[in-house]
Amino acid sequence: MEKLKVAVIGVGSISKSHIDAYRANPNVELYAFCDINEKQLKKMGEKYGITRLYTDEAEMLKALPELEAVSVCTWNSAHAPCTIMALNAGKHVLCEKPMALNVEEAEEMKAAAEKNGKLLMIGFVRRFGKDCKIVKDMNDSDTLGEVYYAKAVNLRRNGNPCGWFGEKARSGGGPLIDLGVHSIDLVRYLLGKPRVTSVYGATFHKLGNRPNVKTPKSYVSASATDHDICDCEDLATATVRFDNGSVLSIEMSFSLNVAKEENSVQLFGTKGGVKMADEVELFTETNGYLSAVSLVGKTGFNMDAFQDEIAHFVDCVRNGTSCMNPAEDGVELMRILTAIYRSAESGHEVVIAQ
Repeated sequence: MEKLKVAVIGVGSISKSHIDAYRANPNVELYAFCDINEKQLKKMGEKYGITRLYTDEAEMLKALPELEAVSVCTWNSAHAPCTIMALNAGKHVLCEKPMALNVEEAEEMKAAAEKNGKLLMIGFVRRFGKDCKIVKDMNDSDTLGEVYYAKAVNLRRNGNPCGWFGEKARSGGGPLIDLGVHSIDLVRYLLGKPRVTSVYGATFHKLGNRPNVKTPKSYVSASATDHDICDCEDLATATVRFDNGSVLSIEMSFSLNVAKEENSVQLFGTKGGVKMADEVELFTETNGYLSAVSLVGKTGFNMDAFQDEIAHFVDCVRNGTSCMNPAEDGVELMRILTAIYRSAESGHEVVIAQ
């Protein structure tokens, strides 16, 4: 069987994880790059030895009919138009998270995939992490009992990536849509993908890019400049209710005067609780005593998950394997995110019809 010919659309920071994973896959030929930033495009082409370089997606799709699949790694506002164009050209698509700017765009993307009979997979890479596999196994084997509450926190002190990340027109929002999308999807996936029934959210835009802070940022976008717009929230908090009765509490920040940065997901059940951070920890009872259990070995999330994600995408395209991250899951996440932003704007709970 011939190798799968794949192009990457958008060759900024996150694309490196896709590119490295494709290069490591023996069933893939990394075939072309596309980016509107010609300087970045040439830089990445030289770095990876890719000579088919395009600044226009339509031109690339027309010139390379042999292309079979693409990864869309652009800024968020381009996810829907780039994905729909590729699907309409008969290509399979792996679209980075978040799926779109809102639920309406996400539904249009899903419809395009169905109309063209092509796979649209969403980049929920946390589902492929070692920690996710361990906790899913625990939950499936009833180690945790009935999980009725979850908490997801990703708090940065000075972590606004700048560039397009802080510009609402291109990003769709701040830490909620950038960081929260991973945490909310991870919890929902581990709980068996319940449907959301209502949300209550609040967002704050108080600290912005914090240009006065001398401490280096934890992450800086490849698109960052000295003239960035920052009109997104720097803190978001929300309560999400699901149709199985469980509740998720989230806190996400780019910039916050917090004592210590934290990135964790916790599930609380009738038989035990679990925390996913640098490693997986189980909190339960042992012979009538409260106990905390640390698993042996490396159990936290690491970037190897991208290789597993890409391998799954390739397997789905080549062999028709059922997709772990289908378009409908992306639509449901956009439904949640859109509802949280609407709740924050109105100051009231948003009830979501089933």
